[in-house]
Amino acid sequence: MRILAIETSCDETAAALVEASDGLKNPKFRVLKNIVSSQIETHRPYGGVVPLLAKREHIRNLPIVLKQVQGKSKNEKVKIDDVDIIAVTVGPGLEPALLVGIEFAKHLAKKFKKKLVGANHLEGHLYSFLLTQESKKEKGERRKLEFPAIGLIVSGGHTILLLMNKLESWEKIGETRDDAVGEAFDKVARMLGLPYPGGPEIERLAKTGNPHAIEFPRPMIHHKNFDFSFAGLKTAVYYETRNKKFTRKQKADLAASFQEAAVDVLARKTMRAVEAFGAKSVILAGGVAANKALRTRIGKECKKLGKSFFVSDFKYSGDNASMIAAATYINLLKKKAYHVKMQANLNL
Repeated sequence: MRILAIETSCDETAAALVEASDGLKNPKFRVLKNIVSSQIETHRPYGGVVPLLAKREHIRNLPIVLKQVQGKSKNEKVKIDDVDIIAVTVGPGLEPALLVGIEFAKHLAKKFKKKLVGANHLEGHLYSFLLTQESKKEKGERRKLEFPAIGLIVSGGHTILLLMNKLESWEKIGETRDDAVGEAFDKVARMLGLPYPGGPEIERLAKTGNPHAIEFPRPMIHHKNFDFSFAGLKTAVYYETRNKKFTRKQKADLAASFQEAAVDVLARKTMRAVEAFGAKSVILAGGVAANKALRTRIGKECKKLGKSFFVSDFKYSGDNASMIAAATYINLLKKKAYHVKMQANLNL
């Protein structure tokens, strides 16, 4: 099955052409084209995403991105006529941004007489690891996907912990009660005078800092449930930085200490869920999954307990359309469908 997917939930204009096969037991994906047009430079002066600017850029970039997707790939040139289905993100996301992608997809489906289906952005993140068929395997690391599994989705808008009994079946066992971890990274970066997007900037600065220089709080880390809270950690950084000037070394220590606290909470809660539910695998997904400190920490914890660890390649961690194609294929197989209408607050 060939799927043309479109993703415009936030500040990346993305389209992808993906070939999916082999069903639910062993789904395989061949990414023929994966095009992402970033809007970072547009939004950077404002310190965050401006919805109406995002809409304008999506309108401008979608035709260009689609043309690139239709270019020659894997020694073949694929036309929309050769596509079996068109998928588009319907939520969650920014309303103006989502609407651009949805209307564009509707136009394509009508013009080329193709079936159009909606997709959940969060499910896309969850299944993005399936796009990585040949991950490097470290000595002693298990790579077989077995269930039950624990899925951790971490992004700018969400922090969710899932219990998965099958690839296509899960239940939410925890989520943030306030700020998402990605939002906390962005806000702390702003406190330190770092440019948008804050996550990569914090990580870059933290490499030269001491992660134990400041003992920041780990909110809810000892709670028996699997919920998260990052507002208190963010506030602690605010009081530590308020009305103060720092050397670069002090900023690096702040960034490293904050990152250490955030990663500690995420990793310990995740591994506690692994033990509580007898999970055999862990899946890490979402934009914040690109953070090397987080990937390394959870990977080491899984290796220590003999659990399989799955995380997508860096190019599929952030928003992209290939992950939307993957989620669409899984949903089609389990006969689940999302209406093609904007659902900004859609969740899992």
